Amino acid sequence: MPTESQSPQYRLHVTAGPSYDPKTHQTVPVNQDTPLHIESDQAVVDLCVRIQDYHGYPENSPTTNAYFKHPSHENDAYSISFSIIFKHPVDGNALLFGNDFDYPVRDRLPPGFGAGLRLMKWAIDPSLDGDVYADKPYLYSPALATWNQLLIGGLRTKQNNGTNGSDAEKPTARIVEEGAEDDGVPVRRGLCIPDTASERRRFFQDEPVRKEFVFQPGRAYWVDFGNPYLGFSG
Repeated sequence: MPTESQSPQYRLHVTAGPSYDPKTHQTVPVNQDTPLHIESDQAVVDLCVRIQDYHGYPENSPTTNAYFKHPSHENDAYSISFSIIFKHPVDGNALLFGNDFDYPVRDRLPPGFGAGLRLMKWAIDPSLDGDVYADKPYLYSPALATWNQLLIGGLRTKQNNGTNGSDAEKPTARIVEEGAEDDGVPVRRGLCIPDTASERRRFFQDEPVRKEFVFQPGRAYWVDFGNPYLGFSG
């Protein structure tokens, strides 16, 4: 534990909600195994955030999670993982994943950031698009082409889609692995989506292919995104 004099100037407080409005946000229980439930007129989401060596809020949050002991995630620094059930059809080319700010961050970027971003776009995610030097900077990728893991789940009824029922019926945290389950298996096969995460991301780099994919209302999709490159322990 750091002493008072060693404590960082800032502490991370992770919040999430159905809109940008902070009034709609809740505190995310980082490294806990009970997801944060979020619902809007567009979708139902159960969110887990895991951060290695975490010392933020809420007070007494676990500093890590068993997720980071999984062979696929031993080197990762964080994970944003969630299930999402849409209430209306969503075009696979229209759904983006990324980050944005309503204020400039160009003066806070480290030296060489631009070159690193170009390298990442060339080597890792050619679909990445954005402008980090704008007054309102952003970086987005098509979700299907950038998520680390995507599992297509089964269709849910109103009784088991996470919107009603007791706490025991609500989803618990899981380590998402690429693939499909239940009646999501024939859906994935029918669209000829490759089995591995890397091949799936490459597959969906093609815009016409993304346009053929539709996120079905009532179907559960499980997602994981993280990497070793961005740390929050400072």
